[in-house]
Amino acid sequence: MTNKQDTNIFNRMMSIDRRWVFLLLIVVCVTAYFLPFSVPILVEPEVAVIHEFIDTLPPGSIVFLAIDYDPASLAELHPMTYALLEQCFRRNLRVMCTALHPNGPSMAEAAFLAVADSCRLDKTYNGEFFPAREVVNGVDYCFLGYKPYPALVILGMGTNFRLPFPSDYYGTPLDSIPLMKGVQNYDQTACVVNISGTSGTEYWISYGQGRFNFPLALGVTGVMGAEYYPYLNSGQVFGYMAGMLGAAQYEKLADNPGKAIIAMKVQLYAHFLIIFFIIIGNIGFFMDKFKKNREGR
Repeated sequence: MTNKQDTNIFNRMMSIDRRWVFLLLIVVCVTAYFLPFSVPILVEPEVAVIHEFIDTLPPGSIVFLAIDYDPASLAELHPMTYALLEQCFRRNLRVMCTALHPNGPSMAEAAFLAVADSCRLDKTYNGEFFPAREVVNGVDYCFLGYKPYPALVILGMGTNFRLPFPSDYYGTPLDSIPLMKGVQNYDQTACVVNISGTSGTEYWISYGQGRFNFPLALGVTGVMGAEYYPYLNSGQVFGYMAGMLGAAQYEKLADNPGKAIIAMKVQLYAHFLIIFFIIIGNIGFFMDKFKKNREGR
């Protein structure tokens, strides 16, 4: 009787109803979100180099930002976009932006509006005071928008931005936009930062950096993280942010804590819970196997 009960317990440990797992995961995530504590963020060199590169650009320099993600990747990638944009505008850098993913324009517009609102307030980052300022479309940034066939668009912009984009996303001719005066192609930009949740990153590496040799930095989702590290090691990419952790590291560097840093504490306890269930399942498996071996089954 005892052996049957033990076996039954071990079987239950191996087959916990997934609904209980999901329920506990929800409870842990919600609780961790509201608890007042923080998780130490260790910054990797490949993230720090992006922040340092942008932080040391002279005012008026142009940063080209390629936003190629959709709402499914928003949680991981939007904090990167937000922190990077605010850093640029606070330092009086200008931003050119494309969205070569069909859902990218809505992501870009949301980021520009949110950062423009934040810049209207006096703030201090890393001990440096930044007075409030107005971020003006056409002067501080130019949003070119979306066009299909990213390889052709990237190659066309290498010759002249006006080839694929005779006007910006809002229909204003590029020659009428103050920011675009004297700006022809990538040669007038300080770097390109591609924040992407798709394989479109490969186009920026192959047809962009490979063809026109501009400094390229990447921000990608966590599942894409390992895929593009070889390009970092080869020097084709000078900086790299991967997943929520990469976003949190950039927020820490920019002294601009946001949703990524908050999400790290939620992730921490969610991972603890998942590891706990993995351990429980393995204990049940090995104990059940041990019992069967002792009984000669």
